[in-house]
Amino acid sequence: MLKFLCLFSFLYISCAVDEDKKTEIPKPVKEVAYDQTGILFPSYKGLVMAGYQGWFTAEGDGAGRGWHHYQKDGKFEPGFASIDFWPDVSDYSKTYPTAFKYANGETAKVYSPYDEESVDLHFKWMQEHDIDGVYMQRFVSEVKGESGKRHFNKVLANALKASKKYNRAISVMYDLSGSASSDMDFIIKDWEELQRTFSLYDNKENPTYLRHNGRPLLAIWGVGFNDGRKYTIADIQKLVDNIKGPTKKASILLGVPYYWRTLTNDTENSPALHTLIRTADVIMPWAVGRYNASNYTSVAGITLPGDITWCKANKIDYAPLVFPGFSWGNLKNDKTLYNQIPRGKGDFLWQQIAGAKMSGAEALYVAMFDEVDEGTAIFKTKKEGATPLNADGKFVGIEPDLDSDYYLWLTGEGAKWFHGTKELGFQKPSRVK
Repeated sequence: MLKFLCLFSFLYISCAVDEDKKTEIPKPVKEVAYDQTGILFPSYKGLVMAGYQGWFTAEGDGAGRGWHHYQKDGKFEPGFASIDFWPDVSDYSKTYPTAFKYANGETAKVYSPYDEESVDLHFKWMQEHDIDGVYMQRFVSEVKGESGKRHFNKVLANALKASKKYNRAISVMYDLSGSASSDMDFIIKDWEELQRTFSLYDNKENPTYLRHNGRPLLAIWGVGFNDGRKYTIADIQKLVDNIKGPTKKASILLGVPYYWRTLTNDTENSPALHTLIRTADVIMPWAVGRYNASNYTSVAGITLPGDITWCKANKIDYAPLVFPGFSWGNLKNDKTLYNQIPRGKGDFLWQQIAGAKMSGAEALYVAMFDEVDEGTAIFKTKKEGATPLNADGKFVGIEPDLDSDYYLWLTGEGAKWFHGTKELGFQKPSRVK
């Protein structure tokens, strides 16, 4: 353990220093090859994938949900917004004007993933930056309703098409936030419906759907948290057993609390959680908000090695989560929460990528591709000083001396490291044009 603590101490110091060593940007194209069954991604191992919310809608996009996930209290106008970062829509072919203005009076616009061309652009960015793909979030509390189901099915259809076009991995992830025990049957039926509707198990129709341990991978997030959820570990155990079935039709990734192994802090203190985890194929602990740049060493330096050791002993694969920063001032109506966990020009993100890699992790989950509500987005967003005006509040921009795609690029550098195509280390790589 001392070895890992020393490693993480060095990591913390090296990531805090501005590097002056320049490296060239390699061509952002990864060699891809289908296996004998026609599958492009037979395993999560070696991949760096992000979560994809896909829950935004805009007035006039056809979804009929208004400014969903952009708005606050039914309005999307100065003083009423749930997002902290503003998407940079310079590259989008279809955008939507809002009530927000820039300082020069120009109308601020947003995008909608309900539009096929917007999702296509996102997957194009993934290919350009060598990011392997995404987990398509499917929020149970939303897809139970007709409009929510229509929206998320459309976004999934857009993503499946784009994943084939750009050779990016894709997997469905059910988010159980707001769910109850009674929703487990709905999830089973919905998953079966998705398989039929989109032919998810068809190698020819969906060669880029992520497989793991020889089976299509389904992710289920929100298992074992001690925050008063209305479903139990036993409910999830039945759900997992049903989905895997006696013939193990699917592999399962479980999104669990950060302190799942010790059953402390954010985790329900129940040995049943470990029993459940042992029936899964991969686990991904939720690290957002559990540390920042200053205490990462003392938290992850102990947690990561211990988690990996436990998983290896129990023959479970492990995908640690990394995130660029965190901000939810507008979402929570609290100005003190703007930039709550600073990005540090990518130092914080690289600190986590390097920590995971050097601890022996074989895959990464990046939170998130498009999460502008809580400020974890890695896709292109507006810079600090160039965001729209927001009454007496604001929007948090990325650092003004960075390109809008910087966090895509930096995530891609981490992916090259995990692919084994580029040898990197604790020091954050420099971007040279």
